[in-house]
Amino acid sequence: MAKWVYTFGDGKAEGRADLRGLLGGKGAGLAEMADLGLPVPPGFTITTEVCTYFYANGNTYPPDLEAQVKAALVQVARIAGKNFGDRDNPLLVSVRSGARASMPGMMDTVLNLGLNDETVEALARKSGDRRFAYDSYRRFITMYSSVVLGIGHHHFEEILDDHKDRNGYSLDTEVTAEEWVKLVERYKERVQEEHGQPFPQDAQRQLWGAIGAVFGSWMNARAKTYRRLHNIPESWGTAVNVQAMVFGNMGDTSATGVAFTRNPSTGERSLYGEFLINAQGEDVVAGIRTPQEITEAARKEAGSTKPSLERLLPEAFAELTRIYQVLERHYRDMQDLEFTVERGKLWMLQTRGGKRTAKAALRIAVELASEGLISKEEAVTRIEPISLDQLLHPTIDPRAERKVIATGLPASPGAASGEIVFSSDDAATLKAEGRKVILVRVETSPEDIHGMHAAEGILTTRGGMTSHAAVVARGMGKPCVSGAGAIRVDTARRTMSAGSVTLKEGDLITVDGSTGQVLAGRIRMIEPELSSEFGTLMGWADTVRRLGVRANADTPNDARVALKFGAEGIGLCRTEHMFFDEDRIQAVREMILADEETARRVAIAKLLPMQRADFVELFEIMHGRPVTIRLLDPPLHEFLPHGEEEIAEVAAAMGADPKKLAARAQELQEFNPMLGFRGCRIAIAYPEIAEMQARAIFEAAIEAGRHTGKPVVPEVMVPLIATKAEFDLVKARIDAMAEAVAKESGQKISYQVGTMIELPRAALLAGEIAETAEFFSFGTNDLTQTTYGISRDDAATFLGIYVARGILPGNPFISIDQQGVGELIRIGVERGRKTRPNLKVGICGEHGGDPASVAFCHDVKLDYVSCSPFRVPIARLAAAQAALGKTAAGQA
Repeated sequence: MAKWVYTFGDGKAEGRADLRGLLGGKGAGLAEMADLGLPVPPGFTITTEVCTYFYANGNTYPPDLEAQVKAALVQVARIAGKNFGDRDNPLLVSVRSGARASMPGMMDTVLNLGLNDETVEALARKSGDRRFAYDSYRRFITMYSSVVLGIGHHHFEEILDDHKDRNGYSLDTEVTAEEWVKLVERYKERVQEEHGQPFPQDAQRQLWGAIGAVFGSWMNARAKTYRRLHNIPESWGTAVNVQAMVFGNMGDTSATGVAFTRNPSTGERSLYGEFLINAQGEDVVAGIRTPQEITEAARKEAGSTKPSLERLLPEAFAELTRIYQVLERHYRDMQDLEFTVERGKLWMLQTRGGKRTAKAALRIAVELASEGLISKEEAVTRIEPISLDQLLHPTIDPRAERKVIATGLPASPGAASGEIVFSSDDAATLKAEGRKVILVRVETSPEDIHGMHAAEGILTTRGGMTSHAAVVARGMGKPCVSGAGAIRVDTARRTMSAGSVTLKEGDLITVDGSTGQVLAGRIRMIEPELSSEFGTLMGWADTVRRLGVRANADTPNDARVALKFGAEGIGLCRTEHMFFDEDRIQAVREMILADEETARRVAIAKLLPMQRADFVELFEIMHGRPVTIRLLDPPLHEFLPHGEEEIAEVAAAMGADPKKLAARAQELQEFNPMLGFRGCRIAIAYPEIAEMQARAIFEAAIEAGRHTGKPVVPEVMVPLIATKAEFDLVKARIDAMAEAVAKESGQKISYQVGTMIELPRAALLAGEIAETAEFFSFGTNDLTQTTYGISRDDAATFLGIYVARGILPGNPFISIDQQGVGELIRIGVERGRKTRPNLKVGICGEHGGDPASVAFCHDVKLDYVSCSPFRVPIARLAAAQAALGKTAAGQA
């Protein structure tokens, strides 16, 4: 018989930490804590295999699941000393989701399950607190109705808000016991109105309704969005955790909280978190009440007048301190903890690896290695390469003038400016139009996930450092300010106000997630300074990686940034980008308009000194490191003006006939320029262009070598080769120019000529092309286009549908299609090196900065990847992880 249910409690567990795939993160953590003898309320986990069965069998359960759940409930009841559904001594339970990967707030939870009109009275008698009992019952009705019956929270919030307003209450804790009794009746009446049936009173029916709802929530819209954004496979499914309730809302000696064993924003080694007295867990994470600090040090730093947990409940705080140290040593990582204090006794409800910013992750990994808990190699594997993006975005220039309109909590570091929007749908719409927005909400909920993803930053007026907005923003690397209570949001009028300042939708603001400040207008930003831990960890990464990392750099600034981030050379310099400067475009247009070669050479001669100066500067910056320069690639019509007015303007500036210019522009227009007159085809039709570029390269190499004392060995790359004959024709012109420059200068020139492999035919005939090509660089952008027959510029209209329907696992322009495009790369490498064993091979498409693609490049034994300068650290770390055998997220 298959085992579908695993129990835990009373110092032992059937599960363990390494069964995360089966029990989910929460279930595995509860089992491990129970096995360590920590105070964990008893419970059981229904495995992720049941979720898989549920969806594969028309939302039904395995036949023997019910019996296993009943047996587990009996065991939980025995440990707890209570009985499920009993009218005199009821066992109440929580029902929570628990996927393998943490998905905060994405799926559903029900607390206080088992309450009904009879058991609520028993709870009141047993606890001696009627207010607590009915407070718990109204919470259960609200949660269960929302999660299981589909009756929105707002129905119950309206009833409660109306009651509080009429009585002048501001907090839920001011509502009396008898008032809760009456409110519960109104809640049940609303359920009858909306659902057409009474609120369910049978505890077993309640339990199976909640279990079904949690499994159902795996496929809700927000969970799907979160999985897509974080590359979490749908096939993993979720577990369901059923656990005896402990109550943080039993008065002033009870509390509930969330804690991290280290600061998730900075990585500082100190207990960090928040709690609420007389509350249940959703009060903390939902941001309904602004929570208090756990430690006295944090309270003082925050300037709060509310007492800390350390001051209010010192025994519970001491036990929490002991337990967090035990768990961090056991898991050898920073932990995210949920806890409840019930009448002075601490209970642990969750431990999992804590989500953290990239800055914190670096510090934590380096310090754990320094503390001897993990090795340097493991520290390298602890950082998600793509998360380094968080460190490479602008922050506010400290010299910039700040007009602070409000201050909240620094929930997620970094800074961003944008237009104010008050709804997630508007954020997504404006993002699609290319506009930058700041999402402003009273508080966020899981339904806001798409708007948070679209926004540059997030601002909430409620909530703490562990609220939904804070946790999700940190995971996304978005700046977030939460709990900015001085701000009033009027969603009906679409305004936000703080003191005398009122801003409307569309106005510009800046949020500084590092300080908690909200500022009027767009503020000047600066590049970040990378921490010492960044340098330390990247140094460790560089010692283990085999794959080289270069940068795609067309300008001196690109080259300097690339070096700053650790690039070992330039893997792609696109010379056409140098031609678009205002002082050069006219010479390019004269060249294109020329009727014959002599006139073309006159125009080209004007470009030679400019191009040579560009290359000198690049070679000098790179100081002897390899530089791969691609000859002119794009279609010539891209350099010409379009439209009558622009053509007339350019013709006047050039002293050219506008009719002739228009005719030439029309002549060069193509139905499909991506597959048209570009790349090596231009060099073959107009060899004088390739000759000028080659001369500029070789003369620059001599000059830069003389200036720096470092010999320059340029790599000249011929684009869009389909045949060896094409390559040989262009290479002959390059070689002839190298010989001419060497003769003129009296210096020997060392160089290599290679090609971009961007067409399937070139990959298939790589063995033949390698007879004369000295290196290959796979241009994976075009190779993906030509393999799929998809235009990258037009694919957005349908690629999303393909991914959503499972036709493709992901966007092949973001991560290499390893089955198709990847197979062509494998063939190209194998056949090329069979001909030329020492053939140098790299890639220079945008895939060079994608961790899964970098891992693939390591596996097929490329020599290097080349990517945009800001993605160089990502590629370095991904290459190291590939060498250490870690599989990249999203890798096929």
